[in-house]
Amino acid sequence: MPHISFEYSANLDGDLDMPGFMEALRTAAVETGVFDPAGIRVRAVRCADYLIADGHPDNAFIDMSVRLRGGRPIEARKAATQAIFNAAETFLSELFVRRPLALSLEMRDIDPELSPKCGSIREHMKQRGVA
Repeated sequence: MPHISFEYSANLDGDLDMPGFMEALRTAAVETGVFDPAGIRVRAVRCADYLIADGHPDNAFIDMSVRLRGGRPIEARKAATQAIFNAAETFLSELFVRRPLALSLEMRDIDPELSPKCGSIREHMKQRGVA
């Protein structure tokens, strides 16, 4: 883990390099050294219906959520939160100048006793010579 998911306002379509933004988040998570790269997931959810602040149609948002398996020290979580947020803020810096945009992030733990997992990604990464 982590699972980095974010909702974003549909009015960002065509104005935001979505694959680039997702890669910036993934890279930031890897570079923290806190997370196993094989466990990182990044997902984007487009919100067609939204109303922001004064309701002006140019207002946009990106609301990020980072969920991770519990047990990491608070200092590691704080550092990872800040690193991911900083990467997003840097990537979006030009967009902040061009339009009204709200950016937020919340990190939360998942109780490992209540979150079973299975998969074959790690094995396939080994076969590809990654990690």
